[in-house]
Amino acid sequence: MFVHLHNHSEYSLIDGSSGIEEMVIRSKELGMNALALTDHGNMFGAIEFYKSCIKHQIKPIIGCELYVAPKNRLEKDPNIPYYHLTVLSKNFLGYKNLIEMVTLGNLEGFYHRPRVDKDLLAKHKEGLIILSGCPSSELSKLIINKNQKGIEQYLYWATKIFEDNFYLELMWHDKVPNQGLINENLIKLSKEFKIPLVATNDNHYISSRDAESENLLKNI
Repeated sequence: MFVHLHNHSEYSLIDGSSGIEEMVIRSKELGMNALALTDHGNMFGAIEFYKSCIKHQIKPIIGCELYVAPKNRLEKDPNIPYYHLTVLSKNFLGYKNLIEMVTLGNLEGFYHRPRVDKDLLAKHKEGLIILSGCPSSELSKLIINKNQKGIEQYLYWATKIFEDNFYLELMWHDKVPNQGLINENLIKLSKEFKIPLVATNDNHYISSRDAESENLLKNI
């Protein structure tokens, strides 16, 4: 069963276009039994999303697409202000840890966006599932820049910290530059480093079950 694990609602300002109730109802119509909400840098819609999912008998997965500072959240580097990272809570502890990180990202790490850093991710990792992210993630940027040493260092850090809760995130948008290159390399890295793959699609509006993303995994 395919489930959308990377979705932006109206709470992702200037990015998401789905109302939460609309998103949940459409997912139910498509036969999905679960759905994730991963708004950019915030969890404003978490309670509304949870209540709507319960009402429509869909399992709610509360997450966030975090902004991650390249070094630490207190340092403001105008050259690389932040990367993206998809984070999902798998239980109540994970939900609390995600709230803590989003709060600290706003109070301590705000620079263009509310940013966390790798120290916070390591400290608050319990109960969380980490997906490697979209083309704006650190891993994707390393792939695009053909930085093999950086790729290996990143994967060593991610698998050491998150262990079996870290997944490589495939998605398909044919008009996004370098998406094919990123996917091709993620598949190779999955085999080389024994890291599982997950298919998402960074949705701004749910219109279908997304056969393209499903087929990414079926054809491997």
